Amino acid sequence: MNIGEMAKAAGVSAKMIRHYESIGLLSPASRSDSGYRRYGEKDVGNLQFIRHARDLGFSLEEIKNLLGLWQDRTRPSREVKSLAQQHLDFLDKKLEEILSMKTALAHLISCCHGDERPDCPILEGLAGAKGKV
Repeated sequence: MNIGEMAKAAGVSAKMIRHYESIGLLSPASRSDSGYRRYGEKDVGNLQFIRHARDLGFSLEEIKNLLGLWQDRTRPSREVKSLAQQHLDFLDKKLEEILSMKTALAHLISCCHGDERPDCPILEGLAGAKGKV
């Protein structure tokens, strides 16, 4: 299949396919006599794997490691679990940070009258004013 067909089959853009090839996540495609990229089912599977890993928030470096483990049928599953657990720990930390931001912003919003007065606890809070919020 050509790059457009591959993109459609895997649910990504042709531009992303070229990018993944350029950084080594995907093996370079074989070429037709006229120079067009040609892909097979294995390529589609690899690309779908990459897309699913990206959907879960794995970094490109993590995906490279996961792809290597996926393609190595002799790998111990503990290595895969360890990588996934590290990513889950990272996501938990990010979630805590986001919840903290949400709480702080909700507090600032609750302190603002939202009327015609120029005083704004939200702006004062962002500026770091003490005792105003």
